[in-house]
Amino acid sequence: MREHGGNLDLAQQRFCGRAEDWIDLSTGINRLPYPVGEISAHHWQALPSRSEIEALHQAARHAYRTNAPIVAMGGAQAAIQLLPQLAPPGRARILTPTYNEYAPVLSAAGWQVEEMRELDALAGADLSIVVNPNNPDGRRFSPKDLLALLPRVGHLVIDESFADAASDLSLTSEAGQSGLLILRSFGKFYGLAGLRLGFAIGHADDVTKLAAASGPWPVSGAAIAIGCRALRDEAWAKATSARLARDCVRLDEMAQAQGWRLVGGAPLFRLYETPDALAAQEKLARAQIWSRAFAQSPTWLRLGLPGAEAEWTRLAEVLAR
Repeated sequence: MREHGGNLDLAQQRFCGRAEDWIDLSTGINRLPYPVGEISAHHWQALPSRSEIEALHQAARHAYRTNAPIVAMGGAQAAIQLLPQLAPPGRARILTPTYNEYAPVLSAAGWQVEEMRELDALAGADLSIVVNPNNPDGRRFSPKDLLALLPRVGHLVIDESFADAASDLSLTSEAGQSGLLILRSFGKFYGLAGLRLGFAIGHADDVTKLAAASGPWPVSGAAIAIGCRALRDEAWAKATSARLARDCVRLDEMAQAQGWRLVGGAPLFRLYETPDALAAQEKLARAQIWSRAFAQSPTWLRLGLPGAEAEWTRLAEVLAR
């Protein structure tokens, strides 16, 4: 498996402790998840019907403010796995540094992959990929600049996995245009990554291809029930976005007191420059708080936002030592 956050089993092997003893801040997953409530036996026992899947699609269109074709999948990662099927292998350009699954998936399917540092450098590719806001540094790109790139590439894939609380960046309202494909993750903002739910939104031709490749039951009955409920809960989403904005400021102040410099971030995670990220990670890990370090950037440390007040208190106490 490639380097990702969420590898809590490795932390346990080295620093001990039960999984429930740890505060896992190595991912950008909301630590205060959506309250799923009761799920009827029907959603566990029966295959999802077409009408139930379409109800989920309608809930997603409502939440993401789009009328474009959409397909539910087993997380945004499931859509990434199928991207090579959008077109015959050609030249793919990825704006980096970013989420590290795109390049190997495309390379394995015969695509020529090039990693670029600037948005304009993506022009001329058969397939270009931008994560907005970016993971792990939170770099942001305006919808205007992304739309200007669209006619200069074959396909433009925008991964908006961290855009739920940064809706001003989203291009979902433009997703019906030819060549534009938007990926959305449900699990991060709603704190339910284990549900494995995400969406691809785009032109009918592309969505049809992805839907055919993902099969007749791409998501579970439980995912449909919870997804429909959560995606239509505008009050929860609004309150959560406001809380995340406040918590970003709170965490940045705690990091600044350590002498760490904010490199960037999104509403669900922050990236700091530290004198020694591995040393900082180990200090936190000895108190069973897991963070993410990066092999290629030895001073970078990424922290998700703590959830309950007890988690904030524990983090503050460890940092103050």
